[in-house]
Amino acid sequence: MTRHSFSFGPHYDPANLGFGPLVCHNDDLLEPPAGEVAGYPEHPHTELEIVTWVLEGALVHTDAAGGRHVVEAGRAQVLSAGTGVRHSEVADASSGRCRFIQAWLTPSVAGTAPSYVLGEAPPTSSGLVDVAGGDGLPIGTSGARLLVARLSPGESVVLPDGPRQHVFAATGAVSLEGLDLRAGDAVRLTDEPGRRVTATGPTELLVWSFA
Repeated sequence: MTRHSFSFGPHYDPANLGFGPLVCHNDDLLEPPAGEVAGYPEHPHTELEIVTWVLEGALVHTDAAGGRHVVEAGRAQVLSAGTGVRHSEVADASSGRCRFIQAWLTPSVAGTAPSYVLGEAPPTSSGLVDVAGGDGLPIGTSGARLLVARLSPGESVVLPDGPRQHVFAATGAVSLEGLDLRAGDAVRLTDEPGRRVTATGPTELLVWSFA
């Protein structure tokens, strides 16, 4: 099951093609039947920065060049597709179901060589932490940052400065200065720096910020 924040594949919406360089923000849940594989068989990508953040279980990436990466819950992967890659993405059978968020961004420079990089989970109780861009994993989209916070009820964070913010409640629930977001909800902010997000339940918050 996949929930799309933007126009994607057959779900075409010309009024919702992206937000700045962010052209895809998918919430995927893979539930493999017993003895079977769930996920996406080998497929191509070109000229995209693809950021995957696993919330539950583990996701196995296998590419046509023989590379294999297991991205466990609380880890991120950045795939710079560049001139072209082919890969598959399936739930790790030993970990059961897998839920992950995947974002696609347009790169600042075209024609680069494909590459993968993996990162660890940010520390808990440390507010918003860069996962990709900024102090996090390198990403080929200038000014783009993915920040993650794990919040206890009543805990709050201030959104980073930037002309565009994509705020997503992956789990739990938050209040964005009176606007309530439940798990799976997102809001897009333009030229509204310094907004405060407060958790109303145990929450994992994902924020894309664009300079």
